[in-house]
Amino acid sequence: MYAIGKRNLERFRPHAYSVCRIEDGGTNPYLREQRAIEEFLTGIEPKYESAVARLLAPNVDPEAIYVVAGFVAYVLTCSPAGMRIHTEPMKALRDVAARALDSKGQLPPPPPELGGSGLAELLHRGKVRFEIDPKYPQALGIASIVARTAAFGNFKWDVLINRSTDSPFFTSDLEMLKGIA
Repeated sequence: MYAIGKRNLERFRPHAYSVCRIEDGGTNPYLREQRAIEEFLTGIEPKYESAVARLLAPNVDPEAIYVVAGFVAYVLTCSPAGMRIHTEPMKALRDVAARALDSKGQLPPPPPELGGSGLAELLHRGKVRFEIDPKYPQALGIASIVARTAAFGNFKWDVLINRSTDSPFFTSDLEMLKGIA
């Protein structure tokens, strides 16, 4: 793995364990099988390096497509960034639902010590805020990981090859790109 520090743009080679993990990241209390993702990964992780190498072949084999698609689905679902990204729509939906319920009088009045006339006002004034456990959207992603893998595997792919020996990776980190541009 290769990385560039966002603060100083210095290059370094971290271990995946130090930059791409969360404690008990594969354990999800919202699933019946809390470690369900581990079974899925047994068919992905050990084959990933060879699958990526096989992407350069004129006729890519189905296993390579499955493995890379599965890895992409896993990163989208279980990485810290994936969990953070999938939490945002839930926050927006929850806020809209709370305001709608409040405006229709379908919520009990707030306790007087909060000093607001309703939930919408308390949300607006910052007296009340909601938290979404990022493990919940992760659970939804894990529950649909096979379908996501099938979708990614059936998309039309463009394989980008970076022949630069100076920086052997691509990034979608726009903040880092702004720093070098």
